[in-house]
Amino acid sequence: MSLPEPPSQPSKLLSSLFEHIDEEQRFDVLHVGPALQDTVDFFSGYRCKLHFIDVFSELPLATLEESDLSLDEQFGEILQLPTDTQFDLCLFWDVFNFLGTEAIAAFLSQLRPCLKATSLAHAFSVHNLKTPQGSQLYGIKRMDTLSLRNRQTKVPGYAPHSQSELKQVLTCFRFERSVLLPDSRLELVLRAHL
Repeated sequence: MSLPEPPSQPSKLLSSLFEHIDEEQRFDVLHVGPALQDTVDFFSGYRCKLHFIDVFSELPLATLEESDLSLDEQFGEILQLPTDTQFDLCLFWDVFNFLGTEAIAAFLSQLRPCLKATSLAHAFSVHNLKTPQGSQLYGIKRMDTLSLRNRQTKVPGYAPHSQSELKQVLTCFRFERSVLLPDSRLELVLRAHL
């Protein structure tokens, strides 16, 4: 007996990440979140290396009063990025909705050495700060379709940022495109700005 397919959501922007990808060339992908089978299946058609890093499972991050490690050091331990890695695509999903501005800055300071001028990213934000917390895990079903699964538990620390605040905090990216979704979320495509 086969399992039912997870719910899906159309994406107007995801396919734009692949417009400049040469299927014959190897590329690197950062996926922030747990590995989902449909994402692995989707990328199996490409010559790429997937880096799954579940930042969500490490939240909330310890404060300096609770830990000897700074936010930079905590993200260094969470990400453990090889120094020679250069990401072509970053799939952030909704991680920025769960990180304060200092945590985002620390996250990006660890990620920046692994970005190049042509790196692209996908993320979700909110159009309205009163948008309730979602509980989805995101995967890629097709180039224009995301799969959604419910998380086992709510992610702590939900504190979304306005689009203008995110633009200020995401210092090594610039906003390339955004689409307002029916549930008052924003789907974003970002380009590295180093």
